[in-house]
Amino acid sequence: MLEGLLVDLVPYGKAFQDLDHRWMNSEASFWSSGGERHFMSEAMVAARHAQWAEERERTGGGSGVGFGVQTKDGKPLGYFGINWLAPAHRLAMLGAKIGEPEYWGGGYGTDALLLLLDYTFDWLDVRKAWLMTTSMNARVMRQMEKVGFRLEVRQRQSALADGVWYDWLAYGLLRDEWAGRATLVEQLGLRERAAALGSGAK
Repeated sequence: MLEGLLVDLVPYGKAFQDLDHRWMNSEASFWSSGGERHFMSEAMVAARHAQWAEERERTGGGSGVGFGVQTKDGKPLGYFGINWLAPAHRLAMLGAKIGEPEYWGGGYGTDALLLLLDYTFDWLDVRKAWLMTTSMNARVMRQMEKVGFRLEVRQRQSALADGVWYDWLAYGLLRDEWAGRATLVEQLGLRERAAALGSGAK
């Protein structure tokens, strides 16, 4: 378990998998996928989990590392993880989704991201982390900039969401640009936010 101020990152077990059907059919997936509207039955979600488990078994764990995000009192919020890891290049592609909209904009995703970056750079010795979002997702764009990511690629009008074309944006962060979790916790006021909520502080 990776312990944060507002959230902890834990194995993505049954408590999270049981919520995937709701999360995958919600606005959370719309924003995290770049505008896709999913209509998935519980059987389709269960089949996807079975496929992922089979792939992990076949590949010896696969090339990624996924975590469940939960509040300090144990409420499941979503997924943060490394979707794809290239060890030879020390390169990690990150993925994230907070499935509970009432927790958007409250610092929970930022706290989870700082934990994930700390793990990625300091535990796995990755040289570069990157992720993609679309130009409609102003919340994620602000989050990337405030933790130090740089916009590296803009794929113009490559994502169609609700009949509107948006750009795909690739953000990257090099290890030597990473200010460190402790520094960013203070800069972003996460400790004060956690204290206001009565959360544990690590």
